[in-house]
Amino acid sequence: MPANPSPLQSLRLELASSPTSPSEVAFRFASNANSNASRNTYLTPYSTESLRRAEQLPQLFPQLSPDPKNRPALYGVPISIKDCFDVAGSITTCASRFYAQHNPPAQKNSWVAQRLLDQGAILTGKTHLHQLAYGITGENADYGDCLQPRDSTLLTGGSSSGAAASVQEGSALAAIGTDTGGSVRVPSALCGLAGYRSSVGVSRGETRWAGGYHLAPTFDTLGVLFRDLRDGPPLANAIFDTALVAPPTAMQIGFADDDFVHDSEPEVLAAYNAWKQHLAAHGATLSSFDTAFWSDSAEIYSSIQASEAAVIHRGYFQHFEPVISQRLAWGAAFTPAQLDAFRQRLAGFCSQMSTLFERFDLLIVPSTPLSKLYAGHDHTESRKAILRYTTPASLAGLPAVTLPGEHLGAPPGTGVQLLAAPMQDANLLAFASKL
Repeated sequence: MPANPSPLQSLRLELASSPTSPSEVAFRFASNANSNASRNTYLTPYSTESLRRAEQLPQLFPQLSPDPKNRPALYGVPISIKDCFDVAGSITTCASRFYAQHNPPAQKNSWVAQRLLDQGAILTGKTHLHQLAYGITGENADYGDCLQPRDSTLLTGGSSSGAAASVQEGSALAAIGTDTGGSVRVPSALCGLAGYRSSVGVSRGETRWAGGYHLAPTFDTLGVLFRDLRDGPPLANAIFDTALVAPPTAMQIGFADDDFVHDSEPEVLAAYNAWKQHLAAHGATLSSFDTAFWSDSAEIYSSIQASEAAVIHRGYFQHFEPVISQRLAWGAAFTPAQLDAFRQRLAGFCSQMSTLFERFDLLIVPSTPLSKLYAGHDHTESRKAILRYTTPASLAGLPAVTLPGEHLGAPPGTGVQLLAAPMQDANLLAFASKL
């Protein structure tokens, strides 16, 4: 065994070279489920199902499982899935009591659920999310706010709230989330985790969203939350067929200037500066770039997002939380001409972002200017502050990796986002894995 294996390496080695069975692993992880103070990491826990699945693994892969080298990449690995993806036999709620009461049980697995199963994973359950995946804090009036397992005074962030909680509490080794406007990057940063938001091009298409419920198709991406940056490439390879490549070297990295990060907390800036120094120590050349054109991003994003979400949930607005109902009604009120104007601004923004990547291989910026979202507080302004940091990457469909500040000894909740050009996921993950 390597001197310091990653969580995924450690579990694979444990299953391959010791008497430990998948059933023992499943039981160990299941014993941690819903251990946050709000007891709502999972909206549908699969404790019984996961143990049954673990017992069946050797029979499900009879030609492969005896030889660890031939096992599927995620054989015996407990992974949670956000409750906006179908799992056969379960109701997909999107964290809405209305949909929980009106949606029938899924007849078949979503693409991502089936992919995990085909790779030998053990599904631990369907996780909590901000209602309809339409929020960044992890608050939810129907199912309760999602609290961090390690600190009950703090929200996980959202919308992939239960995904973050499942990894933090140790009921899943990795978690499937989605990221529209920051929904992987923010909870992973606030919860001290690594996160991977795939390029829109990796997630786009009927196949990979089959059995999944969109919020805003223009911006929606699939993502994964996990503990250790070294596990990013093998997880992305197993789930998305992302190539395993050698880490690139001599990287040119642009960082958001002081004018942009002026509202970041001192703890966040400390982590941001620590990561910049760490990147430089790894041979990267860093220089600042002008973020002036990013000032448009939140307005463009929020308007298109709201209009697309309104189409998906038309006729049901009154059944959702008041703040979400208001956003949907606002989105439904845009005229075609107004939306055309926003999409023209989106195209212009993407063109300017492409120009940045003519100068830089990667960009770095804090994931959120805040390191803590306190439970029970009014986060109206928090949401606005966070979206200013996350929506530039969302508009351009960029892949992102969350670099936890805690990896470098920074205070909790201080992750930063490392961004690459569209479809450069493999290089981004490989570079981050060596940090």
